[in-house]
Amino acid sequence: MASKVLIMYYSWSGHTATLAKYLQQATDADLLALRVPEQTFSSDMYDTSGRAKHQVASGNLPHLTTVIPDLTGYETILVGGPVWSAAPSTPVLSFLKQVQGSRAVFRPFYTDAGTPGAYEQAFKQAAGQLQVKQGFGMAGDNVAQKKAEISAWLTTL
Repeated sequence: MASKVLIMYYSWSGHTATLAKYLQQATDADLLALRVPEQTFSSDMYDTSGRAKHQVASGNLPHLTTVIPDLTGYETILVGGPVWSAAPSTPVLSFLKQVQGSRAVFRPFYTDAGTPGAYEQAFKQAAGQLQVKQGFGMAGDNVAQKKAEISAWLTTL
């Protein structure tokens, strides 16, 4: 991979973190987790879903405690997160809002519980003017079963 790549991800359950770390090993990209204040979400999936829906409806997206690096040195940014209500998680939405104006190519990757819905379409809409290309999604965190698919996607970067 010739271009400089950054992997930014938010992981609520650990599934996206597993995929992000595999992508980092496969690409030698820089890796940075998106973090939010501890009380932003619950450990309960349904409570977290309700909070996220309220954040989207109110436009009050969560504050990221992660310091976003200068993105000018990156040609490609892989942005990962869980699928929440067929859309990017609200920390991913916060990140996309903060990086408007970047000239990098953004590629989503995501983990879901079997129902990704129109995730990539929702990601592109949230990305606004950012350049977005095809992403990669998978159910759960079983990277070993998806290595061939992941490798094929990585060749498109």
